[in-house]
Amino acid sequence: MDLPKEKLVMMLECMLKIRHFEGQVKDLFAAGELPGFVHLYMGEEAVAVGTCAALRDDDYITSTHRGHGHLIAKGGDVRLMMAELMGKATGYCHGKGGSMHIADPRIGILGANGIVGAGLPIATGAAMSAKLRKSGQVAVCFFGDAATNQGTFHEALNIASAYNLPVIYLCENNLYGVGTRQSRVRKVEDIAERSIAYSMPGLVVDGNDVLAVYEAVSAAVERARAGEGPTLVECKTYRWHGHNEGEMDNYRPAEEVKMWMAREPIAPYRRHLIETGVITEGEAAALEESVTREVEEAIVFARQSPLPAPETALVGLWAE
Repeated sequence: MDLPKEKLVMMLECMLKIRHFEGQVKDLFAAGELPGFVHLYMGEEAVAVGTCAALRDDDYITSTHRGHGHLIAKGGDVRLMMAELMGKATGYCHGKGGSMHIADPRIGILGANGIVGAGLPIATGAAMSAKLRKSGQVAVCFFGDAATNQGTFHEALNIASAYNLPVIYLCENNLYGVGTRQSRVRKVEDIAERSIAYSMPGLVVDGNDVLAVYEAVSAAVERARAGEGPTLVECKTYRWHGHNEGEMDNYRPAEEVKMWMAREPIAPYRRHLIETGVITEGEAAALEESVTREVEEAIVFARQSPLPAPETALVGLWAE
């Protein structure tokens, strides 16, 4: 792949932003500053960034309960995200959605979702809309391995195949559905094999290699825009933390966690950019400092923002 320097650097910057954002969210949740539940994306940064780097601004994504990384990769504003996580009026959903329900249709983010597999029919519908309007847009649906045992997965893939829709089904296979290892509840080792039933391509990708993800998704996007229909892409990856913050993460072997953390996606990519002369050590350090500062400023913005006024409790509940 011969990618421009700006895109290569952008992917590093975006992965660093996700990592720092999630690190701060972890600490804020532990300190009691964030209401509700938090599901961290640390360790999976290459999937979101490699995927969204292959998209246009007006392309669609649907996300999951573990969605912070997807939203940042698609261009989400970390200030508005942090305010939403703190339940503040300046947040994306005015403090009413929290961590699992952030949306910004202006940049194609059709919403994170706390229901497993719920994004699959939404992305399929968005792809149908794009096809009917002949807009050239594609939709990407992020979902976890456990969602592939849901009826929505099979229904969505069947409809997308039948109608040749411009949609990419992006499975983040981190081996566990909450605390259940997927090998206990699924016979096929590679989720991508399930594409055969719906006559679409199924690809397995190293989800810790941002360039491999970008290449695979770019090919799927090109195919979708050309009217050749959907693709199922399975990214093998791993979440560093438990299903949600505060749980007893005693179901994963310590050796397994240690092995996957050693295969983390950011350091090798940073090293690759330096060794190939795309950036220098100093430029990489400056990029990380800039990202750290941006996330810290987002925390200040969120802390200084007001809580929603009581009289706004029903605003947005009913259509105007």
